[in-house]
Amino acid sequence: MKVLITGATGLIGQELSTLFLKNNHIVHYLTTSPLKIKNKANYCGFYWNPEEGKIDENCIEGVDVIVHLAGASISKRWTYSYKQELIESRVLSANLLFNLLKKRTNQVKHFVSASGTAIYPDSYAAVYNESSTQIDHTFLGNVVVKWEESADQFHLLHLKVTKLRTGVVFSEKGGALIEMIKPIKMFVGSAFGSGKQMQSWIHLADVANLYYFVIQNQIEGIINAVAPNSISNQELTKAIAKHLKRPLFLPNTPQFVMKLILGEMSILLFNNKKILPKRALELGFKFKFPLAEEALQNIIK
Repeated sequence: MKVLITGATGLIGQELSTLFLKNNHIVHYLTTSPLKIKNKANYCGFYWNPEEGKIDENCIEGVDVIVHLAGASISKRWTYSYKQELIESRVLSANLLFNLLKKRTNQVKHFVSASGTAIYPDSYAAVYNESSTQIDHTFLGNVVVKWEESADQFHLLHLKVTKLRTGVVFSEKGGALIEMIKPIKMFVGSAFGSGKQMQSWIHLADVANLYYFVIQNQIEGIINAVAPNSISNQELTKAIAKHLKRPLFLPNTPQFVMKLILGEMSILLFNNKKILPKRALELGFKFKFPLAEEALQNIIK
């Protein structure tokens, strides 16, 4: 199999590229940096610039599956201009791929897109799965709606389309968990707000394996890329402290304090969503790290 990956140098992209190469598949990847273009036997880079509508058309030569992971990080301060970038980095890049496939002969059969759990509204009562139709009408919820709409257009080309709504990715290589670990390691960690808000998460190895599982089995539609067991912010904070052998003696951090520090982006720390990977489990996917304790034990060494 030959796969084209956007966002291949990101956290999930690197893990997934490695997984494909280990299984003797060929990986093409797109990058906005000419310096990151490599040409090895089974790993080839191609230049693109979605903002300018530029793409090396050779990137889809012989490609069977496109995995679209590209998108600006949500973990930066949301200024007005950066909000535009959060949307455009996802939509313009998908549109560029769509137009390329439409005009150039290719053998692509499957378009697999990253998506986010931010599409689900905050709730202490609801438990969301892939059949849930509620939409969160916040800025970030709107980003995910537009993100998924840009993926759905590939149905017009008669491709299978899959959208993986991914929770907080746990990894020692970067991401939100590392930022949670830092203050706890320095003896200044605490839970946020009430600490009761549920967080849906997934280990990096599991999210890469889930993408691979989806592609190997040609699964379509929405997939919640989260572990089967959500955890509250308070429980997660305590578990991290336990693995680090650090005390927690500070009171919980109020929401207004984090808003002063992070601005609107602070909402990420207080989101409350319990999400189940119902389809993944029904389809027979086996999570290597179904419990947060197991994931932390693997990551914190």
